[in-house]
This record gives sequence, structure tokens and C-alpha cells, in this order.
Amino acid sequence: MASTQTRWQIEGDYFENCNCAIACPCLFSANRPSKPTEGFCDIALVCHINTGNYGNTPLNDLNAVMIAHVPGSFAEGNWSVALYLDERADARQHQALEAIFSSAAGGPLGNIAPLISTILGVKAVPITFKVEGKRRSIEVPNIMHVAVQPLSGIGDSTNEIWALNAHSLAPQVAMAVGDQNSSWTDYGMNWDNSGKNGLYASINWSNDGK
Repeated sequence: MASTQTRWQIEGDYFENCNCAIACPCLFSANRPSKPTEGFCDIALVCHINTGNYGNTPLNDLNAVMIAHVPGSFAEGNWSVALYLDERADARQHQALEAIFSSAAGGPLGNIAPLISTILGVKAVPITFKVEGKRRSIEVPNIMHVAVQPLSGIGDSTNEIWALNAHSLAPQVAMAVGDQNSSWTDYGMNWDNSGKNGLYASINWSNDGK
């Protein structure tokens, strides 16, 4: 990471929903890198920032979504990515969110940067993020409705199944499943990940190198 790179840090909630049958072999496989269960991956990566900053620019209570199409395993690259950034962000905040969520600003998402081959576009849109009990959802009118609910454990059906040291974006993640109508349509593409793989986590991301 270049020493001149703007320092940033965010804390908040994260979830994702992809088209793999549960559970995603990109994360849970003895033979990695593994292919997604469908041979390709269509995924929504969703973030709500509770508190955060990019240099002197505050990012509190803003949302961002990365939609990606991956033609094979994650590690093979050639990702096509669309970004949706909270329309409530001012110009400086929009620039900061784009830098972070395009993977250009380092930190945990910086590991994705070499894998991205195409940026389909960056849109400022109204984003509604909700946490209702253990359900997480994101809504962008006429573009996406994505929601996940946790998979319940066998021994205790009221609690999530947690995976430790399984994901590069969070030290522990809850196993989840996409709600009905978890779908996205834009850029002449569309998918429906209802009943497919999901996860969620609390996050604390930064590019400070610690």
C-alpha cells in the first residue's frame, strides 16, 4: 500500500448472497480454489456503515453494494462489477465510497482489485438497508431486492451457525440463505438467488495495515 494512500476505517454490518447451493465451495472446500456449484458466481456484497471515515470525510450511516459476476472460481478473476452507492452521500463521500468499494483504496476489499476486469458502472441510488431480528435486507428500487436469513443449528434452532476463520472480510460469519425474491436486474443482466447461499457479519475494516 502506498504511503500516500488516504487512510480509512469503517465499522458496520455486512452480508452477501450468491447463487451457490449452500455452502459456497469458494469458502468451504478441501480443494481450493474450487468452482462455484453452478460453475460461475453471481453475488451481491452489501455493506451498511454505522461509523467510519475516509481521511477527514465522515461516512456514518451510508450504504454501498457491489454486484459481481464471476465466470469461474473467485481466485481465477475476470470479475465484472457494478457499484451502487448511497445517494445521500455528498460529492466527497461518494468519491470515498467509490474508492473503498471499487477495491482501489486497499484494506480487506483491496484483495479483490486484481480480480476485477470490468467495472460495469457506478450509480448513486436510494438504498434501504434493514436489520430485522436476524434478517438482513437491501432494497434499491427497480434494481435489487436482496435479503438473507440465518441457517439455524441442529442443536439450537434459535441460533445461527457461525464459521470462524472462513472469510477474508470478517473473522467470523453467520451461515445464511437468500430470501424469496432475492434478485438483481441491471446492465442487461439479471439473477435470482432465492434459497441460495448467504452469510452475514459485523465488520471493522481499514487500510491501516494493522
